[in-house]
Amino acid sequence: MHDPRQLLDPEVDAAAKLRRRGYVLDTDHLSKLVSRRSSVISEGDQARAESKKAAAEVGAAAKRGADVAELRERARELKNRITRLEEEQREVEAELHEFLLGIPNLPLDEIPDGATEEFAEEVRRVGTPPEFDFEPLDHVDLGERAGILDLTRATKLSGPRFAVFKGAGSRLQRALAQFFLDIHIGEHGYTEFSLPALVTRQTMTGTGQLPKFEEDLFRTGVADRELFLIPTAEVPLVNLHAGEILPLEDLPLRYTAHTPCFRSEAGSYGKDTRGLIRQHEFSKVELVQFVEEERSRAALDEILSHAEAPLQRLGLPYRVIKLAAGDTGFSAQITFDVEVWLPSQGTYREISSASDTGTFQARRAGIRGKGKDGKRAQIATLNASGLPIGRTLVAVLENNQQADGSIRIPEALVPYTRFEVINPDGTTA
Repeated sequence: MHDPRQLLDPEVDAAAKLRRRGYVLDTDHLSKLVSRRSSVISEGDQARAESKKAAAEVGAAAKRGADVAELRERARELKNRITRLEEEQREVEAELHEFLLGIPNLPLDEIPDGATEEFAEEVRRVGTPPEFDFEPLDHVDLGERAGILDLTRATKLSGPRFAVFKGAGSRLQRALAQFFLDIHIGEHGYTEFSLPALVTRQTMTGTGQLPKFEEDLFRTGVADRELFLIPTAEVPLVNLHAGEILPLEDLPLRYTAHTPCFRSEAGSYGKDTRGLIRQHEFSKVELVQFVEEERSRAALDEILSHAEAPLQRLGLPYRVIKLAAGDTGFSAQITFDVEVWLPSQGTYREISSASDTGTFQARRAGIRGKGKDGKRAQIATLNASGLPIGRTLVAVLENNQQADGSIRIPEALVPYTRFEVINPDGTTA
């Protein structure tokens, strides 16, 4: 959500910034809405002042015993005018609000131009991709042969893009989630939350999923009650403080949660249809921070390092890229993607995104800050995946496979799985 004055400020040049994202800002329409709102507010204030004066005149005339019929008629006309102006103000403010909701965040100048991943800027690579003296299998073949992954029965239950895990596969999922949470809570200072997976339209709007991305969301309801399944825990975590004033002395706030996530993946059919890369339902450990606006860029580097930490512990090779302006998410002003190496594809694939939304989400959700001295401040929010369970499981299986089809468990994860190897038949040792 934007301050319309900022969008119209020539020094900000919001239209040029948004063009980098492929968004054309209709400044003429915005200017007319802002001007109309100011005019209506001014007329309303003037009418209320006149109404107050007319009421005083009616009272004074009545005390004198004068005929007040004409004065009362004038007072009624003013009240009717005030009612009409207030309705017009509500209408123009609603139109302006709806217009602003559809405008993406302004990208930071430091991110590269371009609309796709090929324009991304590689920041660093960590670890060396493994070399195999055999043809490596993908996670589907590895998991199904061992009997720990069943996509056929998942399709029978729910249709395509769902998964069933069994035995060591289920234990590995559970181990990864606990491993991630222990790192983020015990070492990075995050507070864990257990959250609803169903949220309101207002909650989805606060973080920017609505109104633009409604087709990507699963929606449900009972009678006249409408609810949405969360696409990420970022949605409820950020909106925990919707409409609140945060004490500045309490910042930064670092929150985490392990939740199911639901995405329709509208428009992506035909892409990554095999396996666990792009599922309708998956689980993820999410990281969210609330900081003062001026600290958000430094906080982004921090939350990115927190997202990388589990990959380093697991010994998984990855790289970090800075996304181009046209490839940056709607609510973000800058995003770093973390991409893990997948041997079966011979390339790096996204496993986490770390984004600084600046004040964009906080303004939409009505989150503000205030110090003990009365100082008011804008709040910035940041988020990162830390990490998705399914995609991490894919990387663990593929990078640690052996020639006989077994999978070795990374040493850091063994205390959580309580086994070191998944054998080709699904047994563990």
